[in-house]
Amino acid sequence: MIQLANYINGCYQKANHDKKIVVENPANYEIVGTVTESTREEAVLALEAAHNSQKKWAGLTAVQRAEYLFKLADKLDGKNEEFAIILTSEQGKPIQEARDEVSAASEFLKYAAQAATRIEGDIITSQIPDEQIWIQRVPYGVVSGLCAWNFPLALACRKIAGALVCGNTIVIKPPSETPLAVMKLGELCDEIGLPAGVLNLISGNATDVGNELVSNPITQLVTLTGSTRAGRQLYHAAAENVTVLRLELGGKAPFIVMEDADVDKAVKAAVEARFYNCGQICTCNERMYIHKSIYEDFKAKFVQQVKQLRVGDPMKDGTDMGPKVSRFEVDKLEQMVAKSVEQGGRLLVEGGRLKGGMYDKGNWFAPVVVEVDDNKNILMQEETFGPVVPMMPINDFEQAMEYANDCCYGLSSYLFTDNVKYIMRMINELEFGEVYVNRKNGELVNGFHNGFKLSGVGGEDGKYGIEGYLQKKTIYMNYSK
Repeated sequence: MIQLANYINGCYQKANHDKKIVVENPANYEIVGTVTESTREEAVLALEAAHNSQKKWAGLTAVQRAEYLFKLADKLDGKNEEFAIILTSEQGKPIQEARDEVSAASEFLKYAAQAATRIEGDIITSQIPDEQIWIQRVPYGVVSGLCAWNFPLALACRKIAGALVCGNTIVIKPPSETPLAVMKLGELCDEIGLPAGVLNLISGNATDVGNELVSNPITQLVTLTGSTRAGRQLYHAAAENVTVLRLELGGKAPFIVMEDADVDKAVKAAVEARFYNCGQICTCNERMYIHKSIYEDFKAKFVQQVKQLRVGDPMKDGTDMGPKVSRFEVDKLEQMVAKSVEQGGRLLVEGGRLKGGMYDKGNWFAPVVVEVDDNKNILMQEETFGPVVPMMPINDFEQAMEYANDCCYGLSSYLFTDNVKYIMRMINELEFGEVYVNRKNGELVNGFHNGFKLSGVGGEDGKYGIEGYLQKKTIYMNYSK
């Protein structure tokens, strides 16, 4: 069993109390490990450690800071299987998906390290003689990073990478459901000799630890990946100090397939984009709008492929779907499906809560596909974040745009078509920050991952993501005699 304390100021520090967060394996309810259930006082210690080390860390060149990120990535690559097993044990995703997450975490670190030589400012002409205007990009100072439970390690490294290469120091709070892999990063920091206080890891609940990290005046920037509900709470907590927020929140991605699309390609992408990681991805295919001329063909092929998905032991290669992360998530999905049926939805794949044999223990939920006629059906409007997907036919592109935009979220979306006019109209009309055209989901490290509306502010990845960890300082450089 893994037992980890908070990693503060360069070492694991035993708490002066015995409160623990117990981490269960969602596949069988066995205890995987424990972490400290921290207090506000411990959160303050982590912030103070980050604050005390920040100036010296920022004093290094960006390339010197990048060397530590490269070393951390190398350590992760060398321990891919070890970290993957921890991820699968605490989160439930199939082992190959866990391996992919560790690799993604390493890629975030490498990309940021490679960007070290591309942190740039501007020189602007002045209206005043013998003067130049310099705009420099400088670190914020101390960053607090709050991560979601669906990709805990990758999300943590995404934030660590951008913050550190820009000269910030950071305090990371992993999710209480899946904290182990993130907290174990402290061991790698020791191995690479990362200066004390640059990266601090503290576990605990959102009410105490999370609020302290956001509301404390030491924090200059908060980066959150989580629910829209959590994002709203952060706005209130950050208001007193007018703390800068970067929020990647919920999504309700429309999956639009037009009459000219490659049906087989669209079906394959729809299945993968909905059921990878048990549907627990903010960019997942959440609702499908299929042109009426190909609807029946698409529906038959989609249902057939969904029924072939293998739900089982996530530690076995070949498993397509493991358990949901918690009992709460299973209960939520069950209630949403029932409500959808009450509103006129028709079950095409019944799935649902699994029981019997190995399924008597664990948070098991098999894929569900629901056919609906009304875009106001609960499954078309509220984020499911699980292996449940609704579908409905649409008459034309205008209706597809209308229905897709009729939603409070604006994170990711999908369009399958070879019609250039449709694609150009989508660029102008679709109210989503990220669009996958003729492919499944999966943002790349050099792209930009951001949402509109209630899906957040700011963004991650690529050069724009790196810039988000820097603020601008303007210098009026007058050199007249």
